[in-house]
Amino acid sequence: MNEERLYSFLGIIKKAGKLAAGYNNCIFDIKKDKCKLLIIAENASDNTKDKFESLCKGRKLSYFIFGDKERLGSCIGKASMSVLAIKDENMSKVVQSMFE
Repeated sequence: MNEERLYSFLGIIKKAGKLAAGYNNCIFDIKKDKCKLLIIAENASDNTKDKFESLCKGRKLSYFIFGDKERLGSCIGKASMSVLAIKDENMSKVVQSMFE
């Protein structure tokens, strides 16, 4: 997997308005069935990982544990972010293909 390509693509998704960032925004989008794919930072707290993993499994939502909080945040022009939710089906498929 080309990490730089993925980080760049996450920035494009953010500019397109198809990305939710942060704990509360991601929970809201998951519960409203707007989230198509979730990315959790590797260095997110255990509580955050457990919360989002259980939410994703309960809703049969794909997720990946990838990157660190600081890098995920900087690629979308924010401070550190533990979770990112991709809200577009086509863009989520592209990101999933990058993980394969």
